[in-house]
Amino acid sequence: MDIYELYEKSVEFHGHKCPGLAIGVRAAVEARSLLGIDFSDDEEIVCITENDACGVDGIQVILGCTAGKGNLIFRMRGKHAYSFFNRKNGQSVRLILKELHKQENREARQKYILEAPFAEIFLAGKPKYALPEEARLFDLVNCEICGESTAEPYIRLDNGRKVCLDCCNEYSRK
Repeated sequence: MDIYELYEKSVEFHGHKCPGLAIGVRAAVEARSLLGIDFSDDEEIVCITENDACGVDGIQVILGCTAGKGNLIFRMRGKHAYSFFNRKNGQSVRLILKELHKQENREARQKYILEAPFAEIFLAGKPKYALPEEARLFDLVNCEICGESTAEPYIRLDNGRKVCLDCCNEYSRK
């Protein structure tokens, strides 16, 4: 598929056309090229996104990185930056959106993001963090206050009781 076919497929998932979606589509296409990857059936490709904006939907559609599979990880920094890891060969790349030239309208901006030379859109470098371990399955523990089942890493001890984060009384001396 060419980039416009991938963009249209991403629009179907995302719900509308926008420059933000175009950023994610372009990042996914460039990651495929740079790392020799395709769609991730399991966790062979990992994306760590530093935002939760529209572009993440393009990455999900094109690369198969999803929160549910554990290969789409949110590291919220408010940046249009995406780190991609290929578990099969250990290669990785971090793509950071550059400041883009102003276009007269949204359609022109989308077109520019999808068609401009790579070096005008992204700065490529190495991720600032290591490839995370594969997703793990955790036992569930019932919160002793609300009774809801909670994954073990999200249980806290509060006055000797096992409680979920919602029921935990945070301790702070701020």
